[in-house]
Amino acid sequence: MGKNIGAEMKFFSRYIAITGLFLLVILDVSFSQLQSGSSIGGLAGAPMRMGFGSRGIAMGNAMTAVINGDIQAYYNPAALPFESVPTAIAAYSVLSLDRRLNYLSYTQNLKPNAGVSLSIINSGVGNIDGRDRDGIHTNVYSTSENAFMFSFGLQPVPKFSIGITIKVLYYNFVENIRSTTAAIDIGAIYLLSQEITLGAAVQDINAKYKWDTSPLYGTNNGNSTIDRFPLRKRIGISWVPANYSLILSGELEAIGSADFSRIGTEIEIYDGIHLLGGIDQIALNTDLPAKPSLGISVQTKLSKWTPAFQYAYVFEPYSPSGIHILSFSLRF
Repeated sequence: MGKNIGAEMKFFSRYIAITGLFLLVILDVSFSQLQSGSSIGGLAGAPMRMGFGSRGIAMGNAMTAVINGDIQAYYNPAALPFESVPTAIAAYSVLSLDRRLNYLSYTQNLKPNAGVSLSIINSGVGNIDGRDRDGIHTNVYSTSENAFMFSFGLQPVPKFSIGITIKVLYYNFVENIRSTTAAIDIGAIYLLSQEITLGAAVQDINAKYKWDTSPLYGTNNGNSTIDRFPLRKRIGISWVPANYSLILSGELEAIGSADFSRIGTEIEIYDGIHLLGGIDQIALNTDLPAKPSLGISVQTKLSKWTPAFQYAYVFEPYSPSGIHILSFSLRF
C-alpha cells in the first residue's frame, strides 16, 4: 500500500512539474515576443471563437487533440470517430454587458470507423438603446449571431482520422439587415502512441458576413459590404497517461496575423468528479491578455444513461465580471 501511494505521489509530482514547466515555457515565449499592432479585436465572428461548452472552455479551449470524454466537433471534426456512444449537450452562459452565448450539440458514432455531429451556437447582445439624431429614445434593439454546424469524421486507419464541418452562419443584425453565408472547417488527428495524440485543424474557411443596407436606407443610400472572419490554423497535442484519469493538452493557434498558445487539463479526483483548468489566449505576438479558466464536472450513472453537469468560469479581461458557463450532457 505504501509503495502504491508513494508511486502515485511521485507521478502527480511529475505531472504538476511538467504542467508548470510547459506553462512557464509558453509564458516566457509570450513575454519575449510581446509586441503591439497584431490584434484580432474588431474582426467578424468573435463570439464564434470563444469556445464550445463548459468542458472545452474550462480547459482553456486546448481541445484540438483531445479524443477522450465528451467530443466536440467544434474544436476538431476529426475527433468524432473516437466518440463511443451518442451524446447530447446543452449549455447556457451568463455574460456581462447584456451578451448571451448558448450551445447545443448531438454527436453519434457511426460504426465501424466514423462519427457525425450536429451543433448550434447562438450569441448576441440585447438591451441596445436606440435613439434618433436628436437623442430621443426610439426602440430597444438586439442582435442574434448563429452558427449551424454539420460535422463528419472518418478513421480510415487505426492511428489516423480526418474530418470536415460545414457551417451556415446567420446574423440578424437589426430590422431588415441580415446575413446568411456558409463556411468550412477541416481537421486531422494522429495517434502518436497510446498516451499521446496530435491534432490539427483549419477553421473558418471562406467564413464571412455579407451586408446589404438597401432595405434600411434605400437603394440610393444603402451599401453592400463583406466582413470576413480571420482564418484559424491550430496544432495541438494531448497526453493521457495510462492507469491515471487525467488529460494534459496544449496547442498553438494562428488567427489572422495573431498567434496564441493555450494549455488545459482535466483530473478525476473522485469517481465521476473531474476538476478542469486552463489558460486561453496566451499571446505570442500581440498585446491581448490571457484568459484563465477553471471548472468542475460531476457525472453519474442512471441505468443505460450517463448524465453529467459541468460548470466553467472564465476570467474575462476588459469586462466587469467573468463568464459563467453551465452545461448538461447526456450519454446514451
